[in-house]
Amino acid sequence: MTDKKTNNENPADNNLSAASSNTNKPGRSSAKAQSPDSSAPKEAAKTEANKTTSTASSQATTSTATPPKTAAAKPASQPAEKKSGSKTGAIAIALVIALGAGLYYHGHQQGVAQEARITALQEQLTGMQTRLSENQKETLGQVDQSLQRTQVTIAQQDKSITGLQLALAEMKGRRPNDWLLAEADYLIKMAGRKLWLEHDAVSATILLESADHRIAELNDPSLTSVRKAMNDDITALKAVARIDRDGLVLRLASLQEQVANLPLANAIIPEAEAVKEETVSTSVDDWKDNLMTSLKNFSDHFITYRHRDGSVIPLLSPKQDFYLQENIKSKLETAIRSVYREQGELYSKSLLMAKEWAEQFYNLDEPATQSFINVLDQLAKENIEASYPDKLKSQILITDVISERLRNQVKPLSTEEDPA
Repeated sequence: MTDKKTNNENPADNNLSAASSNTNKPGRSSAKAQSPDSSAPKEAAKTEANKTTSTASSQATTSTATPPKTAAAKPASQPAEKKSGSKTGAIAIALVIALGAGLYYHGHQQGVAQEARITALQEQLTGMQTRLSENQKETLGQVDQSLQRTQVTIAQQDKSITGLQLALAEMKGRRPNDWLLAEADYLIKMAGRKLWLEHDAVSATILLESADHRIAELNDPSLTSVRKAMNDDITALKAVARIDRDGLVLRLASLQEQVANLPLANAIIPEAEAVKEETVSTSVDDWKDNLMTSLKNFSDHFITYRHRDGSVIPLLSPKQDFYLQENIKSKLETAIRSVYREQGELYSKSLLMAKEWAEQFYNLDEPATQSFINVLDQLAKENIEASYPDKLKSQILITDVISERLRNQVKPLSTEEDPA
């Protein structure tokens, strides 16, 4: 009987142990509810392990207990089960807290890394946008330059096409004697260049006369006005004063070579004042004057005083003589340049300055010095300036005649493209 009671009571004990284990389940389930979803499988496994452990402990306690003392054994097994359940709950809570902290730290680190990646991507995007805008500007600039070059090329091609059209039209409508008119036009233009660039009126006159002969060979009455203007130009050029520039330059160059042979003047001393000769009188009353006159005549045998008014010009040293020659040559060179540039005032001033230096420092009694100064006087009086016509009348008229003949004789090539 006793054994049966014991066996009957064992299920009760099992129910108590099961109840104690069930009392721990709500705590674990609450912990499971508070933990994140990611830790649910781990908590379920821990709960099953706790159930198995509590069942095994309750069975061991039941098997080791004696039948008479079953009532006394129940209070001892319940506190042990409670302690093991509370420890398991505390461990589970600690694990949940550690797992939550780990998950929070891991999420925080991932957030910081994502922010760093986003910042780097934004910087890359900004750099790409900047490079894209720079490349776009550079491309636009290159396109503009290419467009401008293309426009210039097109304009040049248009001009070339126009010139070729005119040349072709001229070749189609050219007359056998038109080359004489073109040659006359060329000669008139050359006459203008000779006149205005070189101031050579003689050569310009000869060129105009040759052009007149070319037009005369055409025997064209329509060119009478051109010939009249050409003869007016020839008359005007013949009225221009003839200047022998080459002769003047050669004479000035010979004077430059003559400077080194000019004799220098001696020291220039002003003339002494005339001295009045005093004589001794025969009057006794003039004894004082006679005494002074006698003493003065006696002292003149030893010392003679002469009064001179004016500045004394000393002799030049060899170094100063060299500088004088170079200065005179420089003035003559300036006069030579003035002849070709037709600067009359500068030409006259240069020759007058050279003449003053020659008169001041060279011996005027020598024939070489006198000849040098006379030539300078003659050259200074020469006129090296002339008035030239501002334009040639025949040049404008012959250009108009040639253009008019081209327009009248030849149709523009653009009419060939018309459907009519």
